[in-house]
Amino acid sequence: MMEPIFVYFIGIAGSGKSYLTKAFAEWLDSMKAHCMRINLDPGADYVPYPADVDVREWFTLESIMQKYNVGPNGAQIIASDLLVTLIDEIKYEIDLSQPDFILIDTPGQMEIFTLRESSKLILEALGRDRSAMVFLFDPVVSKTPFGFLSQLFMANSAVFRLEIPQINVLSKADTLRSEEVEKIIRWSSDLDYLLSFIEAKTLSVELLRTLKDSGLFRPLVAVSAVKGSGMEDIYDGIQEFFYGGEDIERILF
Repeated sequence: MMEPIFVYFIGIAGSGKSYLTKAFAEWLDSMKAHCMRINLDPGADYVPYPADVDVREWFTLESIMQKYNVGPNGAQIIASDLLVTLIDEIKYEIDLSQPDFILIDTPGQMEIFTLRESSKLILEALGRDRSAMVFLFDPVVSKTPFGFLSQLFMANSAVFRLEIPQINVLSKADTLRSEEVEKIIRWSSDLDYLLSFIEAKTLSVELLRTLKDSGLFRPLVAVSAVKGSGMEDIYDGIQEFFYGGEDIERILF
């Protein structure tokens, strides 16, 4: 049996991590790939998928606020550190299920996951060499060049911190006009085109060119959890990372 692949869904609050987790899991199910769904967000009021492991079974932001007499921000920090205490339980559930893919829905505030040391400990414990991330670009923020750039820098900060392969996606593409999607996708693949929307004096062009030369300026994949579009592109990116692009049926059957 092949070792499972861990896919972490990361992005700013409201970018659609939970619904993309749901959509990609359903697509994998349709391909007869066995996957687990893990919710690591203790502040989630609702998750749209049946979570096989749910951090809220152990603690919620509300319970932490009451126990430690802290506010929402303090509770988020405490929760991120408490996640480490669940590693053995998570590994136990994974061993029982023996999935092909483990989809991990990370906390709404992305910096809580990407910047805290506890997340790196989780990655190491579960298997960094079998992990990848899907970074969601919020569609509303991405409509302006500087909004797009802010997320580009956040995406790369996640790479620097977590040190795992990354697939960048334009989330909720169905909420944008087709010309808006085309423009944003072109921004992600044509640096000169992006720079034509920006006054050079307001940003270091050299920094952007360095990102491009370093392979950190990558085309976005337009996805829609509602329509189920882009799921195969996410899968293809994962396959490329771990199997050199071999087809899923050759891997699983």
